[in-house]
Amino acid sequence: MAEPVEFLYPEKWLSTASAGERVTSELRLRIISGKIENGTILSENKLAADFSMSRSPIREALKVLASENMIRLERMGAVVIGLSEKEINEIHEVQLLIGNYVFEQLAKMDTNGLVHELNKTLELMKISIKYQDSDDFSFHNVLFHEQIICAIHHSYIELIWNKLKPVIDCLTLLSSRECFKEQYYDFEQILKNYELLIKAIWAKDKALLKKSMLQIPSDLLIMNKPVEK
Repeated sequence: MAEPVEFLYPEKWLSTASAGERVTSELRLRIISGKIENGTILSENKLAADFSMSRSPIREALKVLASENMIRLERMGAVVIGLSEKEINEIHEVQLLIGNYVFEQLAKMDTNGLVHELNKTLELMKISIKYQDSDDFSFHNVLFHEQIICAIHHSYIELIWNKLKPVIDCLTLLSSRECFKEQYYDFEQILKNYELLIKAIWAKDKALLKKSMLQIPSDLLIMNKPVEK
């Protein structure tokens, strides 16, 4: 009998996910991380056996990944395409465009409620760092930026964000795990820079926002490029 698959994707993030969503999340992470190499042929039958489930959720997962250009569907299976450096840069460029627009809108709004929520999320990030929980840090890092984006209540911006978020989750998760493992950064300083970002939003200060973004390492940021003055 085949051994059950050991999930790389955090199971606590999948508590309400369907079988198809669980497989999609796991395969996406394995592809982006390189655990499943570009050019690999994915077979519905083999995946169904590996994940101990029917072919229906496997087929659902492959359709989603094909829509994200992670794989190419063919008659004999699916060919892994992966995520190129160019595509990652394009995601960052889209995030920059969103970040510019969102900050312009926040400058016209009452941001007291947002600042309160961001401070709460930052406290949870501090706990994650204290207990060396890279997955929890990653979750709240993404949530922090999602709260900023959703604060302007722009349905089409949120539509774009929701389309990008599964890939951003994976990129942030992999980066956070590596950073915690290798202790690349002074996380206390990073927290201070996030506090500066919150202050910039509260003060509606674009120069301060740019300063805070420049001081946070780019591979820990979701909107990882500074807003121009």
